[in-house]
Amino acid sequence: MILERDEYIEQAYLFRTLRERMQQNMSTQDLLVAVRQEILSTTKLPMAVDFMASELKLTGGFASAMAQLSHYFAPFQTYLVREAEKEEGRFDFRIALEILQREAEYRASGCSRQGLFLYQFEAICRNRLSYDYGLAAVAADPMYDEDWREWILTVRRQVGIVDFADMIYVRSEHYRKVRGKAEKPILFGEKEGKIALANRRKDPLYLFSALSRHLGYPSVPRPKRGRSPEQLFPLLVRRVERLETRVKLLEEELRGGINLARFYKREETA
Repeated sequence: MILERDEYIEQAYLFRTLRERMQQNMSTQDLLVAVRQEILSTTKLPMAVDFMASELKLTGGFASAMAQLSHYFAPFQTYLVREAEKEEGRFDFRIALEILQREAEYRASGCSRQGLFLYQFEAICRNRLSYDYGLAAVAADPMYDEDWREWILTVRRQVGIVDFADMIYVRSEHYRKVRGKAEKPILFGEKEGKIALANRRKDPLYLFSALSRHLGYPSVPRPKRGRSPEQLFPLLVRRVERLETRVKLLEEELRGGINLARFYKREETA
């Protein structure tokens, strides 16, 4: 489901504010409650935040809630958060939030399918995420039509085997002009084709950089090298919160069962 522009603006605000305030000595649940009051009530995001806060109490994470809100959050958004919440993973949660923020800002500005796909694919590459699961999530995005989904799944199968620049070039308007015909539907314009041709057999990151410079496509935030104690603190807080949630659920189970009703109880409004 493609959302209204206001929804993406508020999503970008949510992701940016969570990332900026994670340095404060506040639990993630308290952060959500605070940010919820700032979000426009004319959008659907406050209801989504309420559900995310309830799920955070239950599981200690966001990804499961976002997966259940698939009509609101795109599959790639959920995938990024799930990867960032893995305890054994190295994907920084704050980097994930910044990627989500920039993507939401780009969607709000009236994104193109070409720019959106290249941004999402660059995010996977730069952060060394799974091409298999990541591109499957990208293909499920409602922004893409059937031709795009077929091509994205082809990239998923051939990435690492076929040069990525070649895969863009043969689906571009520039290729059609040079060859006089195209066997498959054209997905990229002439400029993308020329830039892809100039970057054949090079590191794909050079291709992403050139596309961003010449076509104004959004750039993916770079992973930080090393982590200072100040950077590690929010990660430790989230890990402790998840451990506390699990311990409480185990204690309740030992006492005779878990009361799930309280997780979905709405706060009374004045």
